[in-house]
Amino acid sequence: MSRVIAAISTAPVPAGLGIIRVSGDAALEVAAKIFRPISKSRNLISAAGYTALYGWVYDDEGDIDECVALVFRAPHSYTGENVVELSCHGGLYLLQRTLRALFQAGAVPAEAGEFTRRAFINGKIDLTRAEAVMDLISANGRLAAKTALAAREGALYQKMRDVLDSLTAAVANIAAFVDYPDDDIPDLEPSALQQVLEHALQSLNDLLVKFDVGKIVREGIDTVIAGRPNVGKSTLMNLLAGCERSIVTSVAGTTRDIVEETIRLGDVVLRIADTAGQRATADEIERIGVQRARQRMERAALVLAVFDGSEELTEDDLEIARTAAALTSIAVINKADKGFIINQEYIKGLFEHVVILSAQSGKGIDELEAAVCDVTGIAALNVSEPILATERQRECARKSLDCVKEGLEALSMGYTLDAVGVSIDGAIGALLELTGERTTEAVVDQVFARFCVGK
Repeated sequence: MSRVIAAISTAPVPAGLGIIRVSGDAALEVAAKIFRPISKSRNLISAAGYTALYGWVYDDEGDIDECVALVFRAPHSYTGENVVELSCHGGLYLLQRTLRALFQAGAVPAEAGEFTRRAFINGKIDLTRAEAVMDLISANGRLAAKTALAAREGALYQKMRDVLDSLTAAVANIAAFVDYPDDDIPDLEPSALQQVLEHALQSLNDLLVKFDVGKIVREGIDTVIAGRPNVGKSTLMNLLAGCERSIVTSVAGTTRDIVEETIRLGDVVLRIADTAGQRATADEIERIGVQRARQRMERAALVLAVFDGSEELTEDDLEIARTAAALTSIAVINKADKGFIINQEYIKGLFEHVVILSAQSGKGIDELEAAVCDVTGIAALNVSEPILATERQRECARKSLDCVKEGLEALSMGYTLDAVGVSIDGAIGALLELTGERTTEAVVDQVFARFCVGK
């Protein structure tokens, strides 16, 4: 019999409602010790699944709060066990007192991610769906939420299942041939095996290629605003942040240190840094800021190289342009409201993505958003398609891909079917590790370590 666990599943802040989740074989009996229905003809222990009872939660000192108890009976619950969710007012004192009452009634505190871990152990979800739960909770925007929801609904698992089924069938045919070498097995023809392996190769390649884009969707992209002094970097930073995050003056060299902010530009999260204007300077403090700006620009995943469109290009501009053009970057020609003197053709010859913008008025911000989506690959992302969500998943897919490549090489070199089968076995093992159908306790512990207690 599984122990009964309990935890507050809502955020630890005052709110209109708060939920305490209870799960385990005896969850109904434990919850019934602290819950009193208004209707004397009903009780938690005999309540059917997917029903709600209104009443009061109480402890040895008396009534605690009004409460609605939702009943989910095994196996038709989130964890696959009997589950009761107690919905009370969201005051922290009320929720904590109710939780203590549950502990006194026989429940124990849930560990981080234990509810979802039980769902995994009880076969309600695979490991990719479990990981998607936390991605849903931590989603920072529309795309992140949609990709996490697709994974939660089984998009990644199903894609891996298709590959697994075809590879497993191939291994079964090889085993049959070893046992019955005189039988004619059409699926063992080199062309048929090659087709199976190439299908797996393509599927795994597609997932690995999209991993970096998916990571940007979930975590955002490290972005630097770079340019010489007074081209409007800080004004652009404030426009993106929606507030005066950076000091803006007409004095060159005002920004001497790195100012950072996390902002959302459409569907993309930018972890953005406004850096010191890059120029030759005798000021020791400013020179340190310039050096840091250059170092940060070279490390950034995305550079917004800003130029003053109302002035001619300077030597500092040219140096910044050449450096930024060699990186993943977008050229931003600012001050469009003042008219253009800048050599636009030179900038367009260096940069694939060029945006005309007025950071002062905000005109051109939509074009900047489109350029960011394009340069990061997000514009081409289909959120309903499966995406590898974690480094663990990526490493499993990479191992499987390596084994598939080995199998294709063995096949092309005329090796025995046994040798090809060993490679396919390796690919299958890596995919089973990805879905959690064959994994270690240490890996499962690592997956659920990042979960919140109530989930």
